[in-house]
This record gives sequence, C-alpha cells and structure tokens, in this order.
Amino acid sequence: MTPTPQTIDLLIEARWIATVDTDEVLKNHAVAVDAGRILAILPLAEARRRYQPQQRQQLDQHLLIPGLVNLHTHAAMTLMRGIADDLPLQEWLQQHIWPAEARHVSHQFVLDGTRLACAEMLLGGITCFNDMYFFPQAAAQAASEFGMRAALGVTTLEFPGNYASDADDYIAKGLAAREAVGNNPLISFCLAPHAPYTVSDRTFRQIATLAAQLNLPIHCHVHETRQEISDALSQDGRRPLARLRELGLIGPGFIGVHAVHLEDDEIAAIAAANASIAHCPSSNLKLASGFARIAEMSRAGINIGLGTDGAASNNRLDLFWEMRLAALLAKGVSGDAATLPAAEVLRMATLNGARALGLDSEIGSITAGKSADLCAVSFEHINCQPCFDPLSHLVHVAGREQVSHVWVAGKCLVEHKTLLAGKEFHLDACATLWQNSLEVCTVGTLPPDANR
Repeated sequence: MTPTPQTIDLLIEARWIATVDTDEVLKNHAVAVDAGRILAILPLAEARRRYQPQQRQQLDQHLLIPGLVNLHTHAAMTLMRGIADDLPLQEWLQQHIWPAEARHVSHQFVLDGTRLACAEMLLGGITCFNDMYFFPQAAAQAASEFGMRAALGVTTLEFPGNYASDADDYIAKGLAAREAVGNNPLISFCLAPHAPYTVSDRTFRQIATLAAQLNLPIHCHVHETRQEISDALSQDGRRPLARLRELGLIGPGFIGVHAVHLEDDEIAAIAAANASIAHCPSSNLKLASGFARIAEMSRAGINIGLGTDGAASNNRLDLFWEMRLAALLAKGVSGDAATLPAAEVLRMATLNGARALGLDSEIGSITAGKSADLCAVSFEHINCQPCFDPLSHLVHVAGREQVSHVWVAGKCLVEHKTLLAGKEFHLDACATLWQNSLEVCTVGTLPPDANR
C-alpha cells in the first residue's frame, strides 16, 4: 500500500542544489519546506512520492543555493552611493562622509536608505546583512518591511553625532533599540565599535564586558589601511590588533572587518582565537586600502566571510561581484591558481558569514531543520551555456541579474526576478529626494570633535 503523501507548504525542484554543508552539488533534487523550515533534501522522484506541496516551484535550469550573507555593510549609506569617489579612506571619511552625515543622518534617512539597500540586496540573492550604522531601530523596521534577515550593530564612537552624544550614549541607545525590537526571529544584534581610531580603551573594555554578558558578536573595522597602523604605532607604540587583543576583544565572537594589513603572527593569533574576518574586496580596492592576505588566512583556518561594505565605497551591494573578485584576487596575490576554489568562495558568502554572526545553526546551508533562506540562480541565458560545473558558473559566470527567486524563512520575497515587497515606498522617488538634498549641501567641514 502506497503511503499518503505528506502535505507541505512548498517543494522546490531544482536541476542543481549546492547545500554548502558539503562541496557536493546535487543534481535533480528537491527541497521540501514547511512552516518556514527545511524538512528534507532528496531526489526529485522520491520528493514527489513523499510530499504533496501547496506550492511547487520548478527550477529546471537553476542552481539553488543558501541565501547569501553580507557580513559587513552600512546599509543606509546607499543614499550616498558615489558621493565622493576616488579618494583615500581618511580624506573620504573626514572631508566628505562625516560632514554629509552630520547634516543629514536621521531616523528617516536610515529608514529610507535601508529600504533602498534591502531592495538591492534581495534582488541580488542576499537574505541576511550585518549592518553597522546609526538609528538601528529604523534599520530593523526597513528589514522587517521587506521580510529580510538582519544583524544590526550597536554602533559606537567617541565623538558626537546626530544619533548620540558620546560612546556611553551610543551604547545605551543601541541596547535600547535591541530591547525595543524584542523577539523578532529575523533580527539580531552585534556590538559594533567603529574602529580602533574612533573608540577609546575604556569603551572597548565596556564593549568586551557587554559581549560576554549578552553573548553578542563584536563587529569592528581593523587594519584597513597602512595609515591606521602607522598612526596607532606613533600614538602608543601598538598595532591596533595588538591593542584589541590586550583589551580582551579578540575571541570567537569577534568579526574583524577588512583586516587588509595583517602580519604572520596576527593571522596566527586570529586563527587561534577562532575569530572571523569580513573580507570586502571591492571596497578595499576602491579606497586603495590594499590586498588582504586571504590565501594565508584560509590556510590558517580563519573563518572568512564576505561583505560589500557600504554602497558609498563600493558602490554596489552585490555579493556575486564580491565572490568573483575575492576568488580572482586570492589567486593573483598568492600566485596559486588553486587558491579559493568556487566551493570555498560560496561557503564564504553563506555558511561562514552565518557562523561569524552565531547564526550557523539557523542559516547558511541547505540543511534539514534550518530556516528556508534560499536563492535560485538561473543559468538559462545564452551567456551561461554550456555549464560543466554549476559552482564555477556561480562564481565566474553568473551575476546578480541571474537571481530568479529568493526566500527567507520559506516566504518568497523575489519571484521571477521581481521584488514582491516595497512598491508602496516609491524607492525611486525617495532616492531622488535624498539625492537633491545631499547635492545642495556643501561638504568639507568636519563634524565637531571628529578627529578625536
């Protein structure tokens, strides 16, 4: 007697599935989804026998992958995309970005900018982003409106801004936002001290204590430029990473952003501490920060995720772009063509990012029991033919324009390359209004105490 098929919400049938928990690519398999979670991954014929789905999605020329995890961004800065190109980091920050923020950043700015970022990221297969910016409640609202997963920063600096008056105020407001967001399963928080050159020892110690008490990751720029390191050495004789280690920040929950300029002993120390790195290759190149030693970090066993940085310094929130660039740079810098194969790059953009955020039991791979955060990439176009290796195609051929479907917790957010949420926010018109406002402001004056 044939068993009665189990009724489920969704069955996704794909030509290829990259689960990421192994390097194997499954062919002609299906993912069964119910109540937002992955029930099983199994051969197509068996799936059709076992399950009666309310909805069936057939992806005959597609690769199904986990939703991409953007391990570092400043989402609201999408409104400042291209505002000050072709400048080194400190000049870009001090003479352009910080003055523009001093004039414009508000709850509404962050809400509108993050809405724009969520739309861009979802259309590019990004289902989770790790954000470092101000007014995190506004960012939480935007992510929730789009059904997206977000890890939001308790962003902390010493100098005053539109959001807070000093480091203690930044922390208090960030923790209050975390409390206000409550138990939203798609929203989590990180402690986010901006950088060693903008945060004091006292504040870093406070951050380390809070991280231990609240079991939160720490998300911090570090060793982004040579100037950052030389300034630190001239001020107190220590490289920034050594200072953070002495202050107790470097551990399993630490996410070091950029980490372009690391020496051998620093790579070994990060690996020994089980800390993570957020690699942002496009931003590193655009700001001429340098080439991160990704091959050496990978060989040392460091957990490396991929980030876009903000659209003001990239200028796109595109993890397909970052995957390919990360692979090519690692090969070119190391002189080893075998460095960073496609399967490893995909893991960086998914499971490694989830692990850095402490979310790897929930997302990052297509695994039974995990949340159904999924992305379908179409290889139907002529520029994707023929396809011998779908993972190679994903990293070296496809672009975000090939993303056809995106699900978060089993809910379809992008269908046939169309974003299903956000039409009511009139994002084009909203972006134009902010552009007009930013264009009339004359930048060049530092906000108060910005050099502290």
